[in-house]
Amino acid sequence: MGWNPARAWTSQHPVGGYRHFQLVLQGGRGDQRWVELAAVLAPGFRERVLWSDLEDPHRWVSGWQSIPESHADPAAE
Repeated sequence: MGWNPARAWTSQHPVGGYRHFQLVLQGGRGDQRWVELAAVLAPGFRERVLWSDLEDPHRWVSGWQSIPESHADPAAE
């Protein structure tokens, strides 16, 4: 069976100012598996993330999740 990570991800905390990402690349083996994600609003912004980090629900959630306004941008408060 192949490794097939989700294509859409939501970061629990802004990464480069963005929260919604889509899968661009994937690679690695074992505990060094990684995915490269591109920000939905700025596809040129990419972030390589270890699979182990994506499995942490305090960091990432599979799919594009709604972000409550109170959590949208702490710098705007």
